[in-house]
Amino acid sequence: GVAVVGLVVNLASAMILRDREHEHDHRNGVHHDHNLRGAYLHVIADALTSVLAIAALVVGRLVGATWIDAAMGVVGSILIGTWSLGLVRDTSSVLLDAEVGEELRKQVISTIEADRDNRVADLHLWRVGPHHFAAIVSLVTDDPLEPDHYKKLLGAFDDLVHVTIEANRCRS
Repeated sequence: GVAVVGLVVNLASAMILRDREHEHDHRNGVHHDHNLRGAYLHVIADALTSVLAIAALVVGRLVGATWIDAAMGVVGSILIGTWSLGLVRDTSSVLLDAEVGEELRKQVISTIEADRDNRVADLHLWRVGPHHFAAIVSLVTDDPLEPDHYKKLLGAFDDLVHVTIEANRCRS
């Protein structure tokens, strides 16, 4: 009974997430929402686990094969592991700050360094949404200004939605 209720809840959740993903695709053109995909895979995996549990219970009861429950657990873990590896492969570049192209990095650096005597000491860019990036810029200059000055320099980059600036005075 618990497995059947779990299956119904997970199927309903999967339908809601699938509809949301479909709406997201139409709004944004290309699918890059890894959170939505991860949530969808999670409820599908839960639904699959419920189906396997129900099958194992029914077959085990009818045939008397008590080992079937463990076998279904192994089958489920292999399928879920395969899906998980695919998700990790697709999202690892985001987690490692490697998804942002070199062109955007160069543009951000040249924009900051074209103003006064600024030199970018460290730059981190990463995706925070399908078409949005965050940036942490650490710079060195003889006469540091308020962070808002440097944020305004980067205002031309519409995709940069969250920018943190660290301005340090040059000691030499």
